[in-house]
Amino acid sequence: MKAMKAMSAANVTNATMRRRVIISAVALSLAAPLAACGSDHPAADQGKDTIGLLLPESKSTRYENFDRRIITSRIASLCLECKVAYSNAESSPDTQRAQFEALVDKGVKVIILDPVDAQTDKSWVDAAAKKGVQVVAYDRLAEGDVKAYVSYDNEKIGRLQGEGILTALGSRAASANVVMLNGSPTDPNAPSFKKGAHAVLDGKVRKIAFEKDIPEWSEETAKKEMTNAINALGPRGIDAVYSANDGMAGSIAEALKSAGLKDIPLGGQDAELPALQRLLDGTQSFTIYKEVRPEAQTAAEIAYRLLRGQSITTLTPTTAKNSSASAIPAKLFNAKLVTKENLKDTVVSDGVVRTDLLCTPDLAAECKSAGIK
Repeated sequence: MKAMKAMSAANVTNATMRRRVIISAVALSLAAPLAACGSDHPAADQGKDTIGLLLPESKSTRYENFDRRIITSRIASLCLECKVAYSNAESSPDTQRAQFEALVDKGVKVIILDPVDAQTDKSWVDAAAKKGVQVVAYDRLAEGDVKAYVSYDNEKIGRLQGEGILTALGSRAASANVVMLNGSPTDPNAPSFKKGAHAVLDGKVRKIAFEKDIPEWSEETAKKEMTNAINALGPRGIDAVYSANDGMAGSIAEALKSAGLKDIPLGGQDAELPALQRLLDGTQSFTIYKEVRPEAQTAAEIAYRLLRGQSITTLTPTTAKNSSASAIPAKLFNAKLVTKENLKDTVVSDGVVRTDLLCTPDLAAECKSAGIK
């Protein structure tokens, strides 16, 4: 009996050991492919449903308030499983390069890039392209091997700005001295704005009496240079001021006010809320309205199609060129000149600005005269 009990116990022990071996083998067989997925291609797995979005700065309110939100929302509507990896360079080219390279290292294969400094991005855009990364240049044309470009016709915008100055000057244009404060020399759009404006103003005004490029679109620097222009030309030597954007126009308006100068035509760009309020109170003559939504949504859809290996031909009816390529597929939108007279029928009717924010109590009369309720 003892022998039989011993044999029975041994059988139970052997059976238990066999079950453990089988369970362990099954567990290993299930774990093996999972481990392979996690260790052999971690970057590829992490980036296959991710689109990178790199914006240049937050000084302009549009980037955080509109571009980021619209692009992210559009990608989500196109692709439930897709993610947007977002970073803002806060005007630092070195920061943006680090952000870009971090996305590449994570295996992100499509990046929407609005460059801080297009002259410095060529090497890392080219290096990424060799790894299969496709770059969609957004708002500003990046250098290097760019797959697509979405923006506005920036030279036409400069022409609109020049026409805005001439219209504001009216019959005084031919004898007018104009101050030009241009955008940042590291922004590839700034030379196009300047070129377009000069094409309209040169020969139509007496002269461009003072002109400076403003690094990083600095409002403080713009105010300083406007003060320098006033000191150099005298209070009667300035008839109009071209400002490349609304942020700088605000500080320029402050400099003009401090010098006691009134009714000086001043133009900007971007249709920012403070600029629209200056249109109403008469301290700014015009701004340029660029609808962010179609630009941002188009960039998002191009990025999604590239991610999925689909054609972008229908979204890019024209081409652009940088120093590396002469036929980059592109979509360039048209902008609108906005004055107090058409404020209601442009940015207000499009819902870009809330009337309760635009029409503050001190601007109630001006809003009423402009037909804005």
